[in-house]
Parts: sequence; C-alpha cells; structure tokens
Amino acid sequence: MSKVATAGALLFPSLANAAAGESPRFSVFGLIGDGTSMSEGGAYGSDQSQKVYSPYSVYGEASDKSLYVEGRREDYDRRRAIVAETQKRLSFLPRYIQRKEWFNVKDELTRYMYETRGAVRGLAQTPLLKEKATTFFKAIEETNTNATLKRQDECAKAQVRAVEALNDFYESTNTFPIA
Repeated sequence: MSKVATAGALLFPSLANAAAGESPRFSVFGLIGDGTSMSEGGAYGSDQSQKVYSPYSVYGEASDKSLYVEGRREDYDRRRAIVAETQKRLSFLPRYIQRKEWFNVKDELTRYMYETRGAVRGLAQTPLLKEKATTFFKAIEETNTNATLKRQDECAKAQVRAVEALNDFYESTNTFPIA
C-alpha cells in the first residue's frame, strides 16, 4: 500500500498542498505567479509579514519586539554564574599540578573554558575589563602550555596568576549594568 501512496505523491505532487476546489498555487522567486503562497524565505522576503534583515534571510530586523535584546539582566547573571563555576574548577588545579596529573590539568582547562571565554568576553564591556580579561586569558594559556610541557613549578605559578586575574575580573563585574 505504501508503494501506491509513494507513486501517487510522485505523480500528483500538487495534491498534497491543494485545498478542495482550489487550483495549485505557485510562485517563482515571489515575482511570477501567486504571491500569497508562503515560500519560507524562498521569495527573498516578498512574502514575509515584516521587513527582513536581508533579502536572503527569513529573519526580520532586530527591534524592541525581537526575542533577544542585548544588555538583559539574565544574560549578565548567567555570565557571572559561568565565571563563578570557573573559579570553582580552577581551585582543583593545584592538587592536580602537585600530583603531576597533567591530563587532569589540561582536561579541567579545556572542559569548561569555551563557556568561560564567552562569558568573560560578554562581561568585558569597558577597556579596563577587557585588559583584565586579556590578563586572565594569557595566564590560562600559560598554565595550559606549562601543563603540556610538564613544567610543574611554572604551571603552578601560572595557575596562581590565572586565579588572581579571574578573581580580580569577577570582583570588577559586580554591578549591573557594567559601566
């Protein structure tokens, strides 16, 4: 029975979208044919209810009606929570470094650092905060490099600098909005 349905759909594709008593609707790039047929952006914006961001986009212009608006309190709180979680994770590193568990050091630095980088960059809105963020990133890179090279003393020193830099950054972002 499914072979018959497949064959019918292939031979009569317009039946799938046609309403009873209505002829099939079509549109060629929104220029030729029935302009009321929705094409999910294929008509280069001519069949959208609002002006689109680009003629090739199905998304409208960013406005106060947009679902995402920059500078929201919940984004600030989420980013601060990510930084707080990173502080907790960095507190595990001294034990790993002391035991020369280089895999655990590198694993801890890569496991959550993607989220941390995004959160720190999102919170760094002023030149001073951007400078503090750069200091933290450099210290983390140095920690990771020294763990890769298995340099225990240098790794421990870089880890301390990274924690200090992140704590300084975190304390500098304790007011909303960041100015």
